[in-house]
Amino acid sequence: MKRMHVHVAVDDLPRAIGFYSALFAAAPAVTKADYAKWMLDDPRVNFAISARGRAAGLDHLGIQAEDKDELREIYARLHQAGGDVVAQGATNCCYAKSEKSWIDDPAGIAWETFLTTGESTDYGDGSGERGARVARDKACCAPQAAAQPAGATCCATA
Repeated sequence: MKRMHVHVAVDDLPRAIGFYSALFAAAPAVTKADYAKWMLDDPRVNFAISARGRAAGLDHLGIQAEDKDELREIYARLHQAGGDVVAQGATNCCYAKSEKSWIDDPAGIAWETFLTTGESTDYGDGSGERGARVARDKACCAPQAAAQPAGATCCATA
């Protein structure tokens, strides 16, 4: 069974951990200096937060597969949905080894689709995620509400 993934950027990780631990009535399954993750079954969600210098708020949504067959099914759905799919492939991200791809929904929200294959001792360098975000930012003109990197000129008004 697939699992919904939600990732929120936060300004104050300890405070956010306290809040979400109370909200979910559960401690995080993974806690690092800049990251925490709850693997909940009620509701069935992989909920992660991180304090890694991004603007606070919704960072991305996703669908986590439990096996390669589910991942192939999800990848087929990405292509049916339309839009540019950024295939990241095998990567280390969020203290895990995964295979993943990215797509943006019509509102400009990044969706990550992935299969976790193991643990990693580091968060990862974010290169694939940056690649997905750069691809999105190059798709001029993204919705004005979408986060733009510092110095971005895409869609700028004169």
